[in-house]
Amino acid sequence: MTKINNIAKNTSYLTLALIGQKIISFTYFTILANNLAPEQLGKYYLAISLTTIFAIFIDLGLINVLTREVAKRPFESNKLLANVLSLKIPLSILTVGAVILTTYLLGYETLTKHLVYISSICMILDSFTTTFFAVSRGHHNLIYESFASILFQLIVMSFGLWALYSGFGLIYIILALAIASMFNFIYSSLILRFKIGVKINLQYDKKFFWTLIKLAIPFAGYAIFQRLYTYLDSVLLSVLANEMYVGIYQIPFKIIFALQFLPLAFVASLYPALSHYWLHNKEQLLISFKRALNYLMIISVPIIFGVIVLADKIVRLFDSAYNQAILPLQIIIIALIFIFLNYPIGSLLNACDRQKKNTFNMGLTVVLSVFLNLILIPMYQAVGAAITVLVSNMFMFFMGLYFSSKIMDLKLKSNIIVFLKTLASAIIMASIIYILKSYFNIIILILIAVFVYFLFIFIFRAIRKEDFISIYRALIKKGKI
Repeated sequence: MTKINNIAKNTSYLTLALIGQKIISFTYFTILANNLAPEQLGKYYLAISLTTIFAIFIDLGLINVLTREVAKRPFESNKLLANVLSLKIPLSILTVGAVILTTYLLGYETLTKHLVYISSICMILDSFTTTFFAVSRGHHNLIYESFASILFQLIVMSFGLWALYSGFGLIYIILALAIASMFNFIYSSLILRFKIGVKINLQYDKKFFWTLIKLAIPFAGYAIFQRLYTYLDSVLLSVLANEMYVGIYQIPFKIIFALQFLPLAFVASLYPALSHYWLHNKEQLLISFKRALNYLMIISVPIIFGVIVLADKIVRLFDSAYNQAILPLQIIIIALIFIFLNYPIGSLLNACDRQKKNTFNMGLTVVLSVFLNLILIPMYQAVGAAITVLVSNMFMFFMGLYFSSKIMDLKLKSNIIVFLKTLASAIIMASIIYILKSYFNIIILILIAVFVYFLFIFIFRAIRKEDFISIYRALIKKGKI
């Protein structure tokens, strides 16, 4: 019972931290976008995107392995950590060298190169911080990591705003990230030593070392594909268009990225339940999966229609220089339903020991994404990148659904009915908001939209009393879906 309570507490801590982190991060982004020209914002996020892609080559799936193995063998925590650190130090040196070489090959100007170099410092520090917290996770302790994620964003925003309003420029703004990363590195190492009781040292045990690498390979494949898929579009925009369009693209990208805390929080409870039902109750596995699809459709569809109708008002929250982001936002937000539904589909495949299918799907999606970006970005710039996000997420959804149907007989008729009822409710909501949008500010319009949407959801009986009870069990009882 104590372990179950710890899991519930850890899930709650991480969920709340994730929500808080997204709110602070998006607030900070909004302020930056209102004070930086699209080209400046593009340079800033290009540096972050590039190093975020390369960061995976320092990790190579070792974080997941470390957490899992520490959870299995907590008495070997020191040995596991020491061997992982011995591998990550040379990987860090090689990765930084690869980042520097890439910036020269891509021909970035001096300012962009300096931003990338500073971001590379953050990349290394964050990688080791994540390693330390991976051990903490293995010991079923997420409270310190949850606290650190919030504090990290507060430090970034505090120093970043100070640099912004003091007129110090992009170099000092990105230094705020380095300061926050240094704090997290020191904090996590102290927590590991004095709260978890694990020492930080280096050790090379040849047999142990290669066992870790073999265990990490399946995780590494998926992680590399996922990181490329998420951040490569910004890099390709900088090369095939220019850094101004990277800045324009950040508006829709950040909005859709921020909204993903909703399925993330839900799947945190769904995944262990699916894993349990796969072994013990196949009928409940199907019921839980189909309910998850319904819930995430009910959440995502009104957001899509609301954002499409209010896109001009949303973008006008930023500086007028970002008005070109309206159409990319309207296109990319349609992908939200596929992004949301891909979470339970991915969880189902992992829970049912089909994780290789997930990696396969992500790999194909990355290939499609790169291909489409190479064609569409030179033609349509940020709009082309947005179309790519929509098409590639749709592709991954149908691929995932295909492999899910191999696990169990889905029979999605009931889900289609819920989707149609949800769609009808969202269309009515959007129509009313479109008529009223000239008369009210965006906050009032959102409140009206929520009321109208849920009114028609109940009228059409897309959601019932027992569904609310199930959602309560999923999010409050942690896993009883």
